[in-house]
Amino acid sequence: MPQRARTAAFALIASTVLLTTSACTGQSGASADDDASAETTLTFWHAWSAPAEVKAVTSLIAGFEKAHPNIHVDVVGNMTDDKINQALRAGGSKSPDVISSFTTNAVGKFCSSGALVDLDPFFERSGIDPVKTFPAAMNEYTRFEGNRCTAPLLGDAYGLYYNKTAFKKAGITSPPRTWSEFRADAKKLTIPQGDTYRQLGFMPNYHGWETTTEHYMGQFSPTYFDAEGRSTVGTDPAVAASFTLQKNLVDDLGGYRKLEKYRSKLGDEWGPKHPFHTGQVAMQLDGEWRLGMALEADPDFEIGVAPLPVPDDQADQYGKGYLTGTITGIAATSKKQNAAWELVRYITTDTEAVVNFSNAIHNVPSTLAALKSPDLTYDPRFKTFLDIAANPNSTTTPASPNGGVYLTTIQQFGYDYESGKAKDLKAGLAAAAKQIDTDIAQAK
Repeated sequence: MPQRARTAAFALIASTVLLTTSACTGQSGASADDDASAETTLTFWHAWSAPAEVKAVTSLIAGFEKAHPNIHVDVVGNMTDDKINQALRAGGSKSPDVISSFTTNAVGKFCSSGALVDLDPFFERSGIDPVKTFPAAMNEYTRFEGNRCTAPLLGDAYGLYYNKTAFKKAGITSPPRTWSEFRADAKKLTIPQGDTYRQLGFMPNYHGWETTTEHYMGQFSPTYFDAEGRSTVGTDPAVAASFTLQKNLVDDLGGYRKLEKYRSKLGDEWGPKHPFHTGQVAMQLDGEWRLGMALEADPDFEIGVAPLPVPDDQADQYGKGYLTGTITGIAATSKKQNAAWELVRYITTDTEAVVNFSNAIHNVPSTLAALKSPDLTYDPRFKTFLDIAANPNSTTTPASPNGGVYLTTIQQFGYDYESGKAKDLKAGLAAAAKQIDTDIAQAK
């Protein structure tokens, strides 16, 4: 779903907004003593805005109201995190009872500030075990320091798209399973043309669409933080290995400047001229939404989909990937929290509701039961993303008290390192870790 991906590109900015305002959230006076069987009206804010997406949300809520005829829902769409955060701070009769956000980076602030209530007591009271209900990585990105203030509402999984026609011409019979195989394939698939390329095997640069530091690192299963909340970026071998892999790919395929010159002339990420659609790039790291966009562009080659490669020493974990997604939660300012829970429970754990919403939105279902449902409708290649979501080794980025600021710090070093501005990987990662710890301490 490209809209959420575009929104995620601004997630770090949105999480920074939370830093300056979260101290006022979680006002007193909210209660969970309302009667959920009484006639009531909830307000639900969400971020979807495209007509097909709004229609899907409307259908989802209609299903809930049919199952709970005493609870009516006023739906407000196209709500940014900034607007949601302001409303959560202010409270009042016009503020939302239930919210959904595309920004998993905001979970740490939502939970630590008290803007959203802890859902664990509600899950326990309803006899629902989140560990047995949601994929492991989704369980991780919906909680912070023991507080499960959000629940997953569909997800995104990242995998590898590849040009099967180009693979055949290069004599490659199957998608790469390890990063060493990937490096070899990327070189085989690269066809130089003067000082540029007729075809590039893969665009490794961090500005190359979804090739961000966290998406690379997800395949290495980094820790990010230790038990005390200190950054492990400078000491975790998985982080250094990820940076080394990316830099090797840059060097293998012509160097940073040559790649950037080529990238600057390629099509827009969200348009039909995306370089994977046009065949200018033979492999692409991307989310599940890319399949529909690529098919709509009607390329002159067969599209293949597979999990991203894994480090050679983790070959037994091939099939994992990086997960993120939409989150939902109950406002601490709501005076209708029990009724709000009925809505949250329905849209996040009712298998039929989750499956129907997934079919309409074309995102990955967010429960283990829905991932296996025979009622899912999808292109057979989409199953790759269902399997990635269900894989217990799949990863995500953990919540932090200052949102996604730590990811910005890591990414900035990535830009410096790939371009040659920073040359000492060990020293650079140590400095990044120190900055991350400083920023978190200031946020607290």
